[in-house]
Amino acid sequence: MAESKNTPITPELYDYVLAHNPPLDSAQRDLVDLTHERFPGAAGMQSAPEQGPLLAFLVRLTGARHVVEVGTFTGFSTLSMAQALPRGGTVVTCDVSEEWTAYAREAWAAAGVADRIELRIAPALETLRAMPPEPHLDLVYLDADKGGYIAYWEELVPRLRPGGLLVADNVLYRGLVTNPAATGPALAIREFNDHVREDRRMESVMLTVADGLTLARRR
Repeated sequence: MAESKNTPITPELYDYVLAHNPPLDSAQRDLVDLTHERFPGAAGMQSAPEQGPLLAFLVRLTGARHVVEVGTFTGFSTLSMAQALPRGGTVVTCDVSEEWTAYAREAWAAAGVADRIELRIAPALETLRAMPPEPHLDLVYLDADKGGYIAYWEELVPRLRPGGLLVADNVLYRGLVTNPAATGPALAIREFNDHVREDRRMESVMLTVADGLTLARRR
């Protein structure tokens, strides 16, 4: 086994990383705090604080104008990407919960980016299959039910433009992906990771950011 050069992330080191990343603005911070206050048992579904600036960076880096997000929750990642869009850019974000996304809508409006976001309340596969089939998406963020990842991938990859980027969250699934006897969401992520690795349409890298991120680029 190759020797790891990864530095263990202590709480002090994590705070140091956050302090050297772009800070969350007041709208983002308020939404993060509100999510933990209103949904303490589910707040772990929210993208990590460092992922907001990273997603915004990727939007700017790719020049993305057409963004799709699968899994909205309370809208932190949506907000981060929408704020980074150029004029005329749009995020289409998919969820099934009116309760969670009600908080998202309020936050987007308060931040002045509601006009850049199209929220689709429906099973995500229905939303994706209703999109034009030709390659037109610039960037996708996948952070939803883990059992659906492969199906979402198969709908999204053909719709990515050449050079388009798909970012998948939770690809380490709390470290449980290393267990050959994994079940449930951990097994689904193991199968998704293998599926991504074998897909010749894409080139991908897996990163140890938060709970694991895969960045995959359409060839």
